[in-house]
Formats: sequence, C-alpha cells, structure tokens
Amino acid sequence: MSSNISNAQAYWKENLRIIMTYLVIWFVVSYGCGILFVDALDKIQFFGFPLGFWFAQQGSIYVFLGLIWAYVFSMNKLDEKYDVHE
Repeated sequence: MSSNISNAQAYWKENLRIIMTYLVIWFVVSYGCGILFVDALDKIQFFGFPLGFWFAQQGSIYVFLGLIWAYVFSMNKLDEKYDVHE
C-alpha cells in the first residue's frame, strides 16, 4: 500500500514540476515578450513588423499552441512512466 502512495506522490510531484515549467514559459512569453521586453524586441524586425509587436499579437499564440502540444507529450510520457496511461 505504501508503494502505491509513494508512486502517487512521485507522480504528482513530477506533474507539478511539468506544470510549473510550462507556466513559467507562458509567463515569460506573454508578460515578458509582450510587455517587459517589448522596447528591446521592437528594434528587431520580423516579417516587416517589430518583434515585440509580433509577439504580443501573434507570436505568443504560436508559443501557447506549442506549449499545449509539449504538455500533452510530457503528460503522456509521465503517465506511461507510472503506468497510469489509458
């Protein structure tokens, strides 16, 4: 029984680490690139637009889609590791 509890605790510890990692990336991209670093990024042109503007309008959406894909991949791998996959 204690083995199941320790496995569950280890699973949730890794799950929270994955979630926190992706939340930090989300924060840096949305708040950092869209607000904090926008002046520095605007000095770089990307498809004819300032990079800070592009991140605020479109780039962050692409990053968020990538984060969703990465989260699904990470969780599937974690589920298989702890044998809780479907």
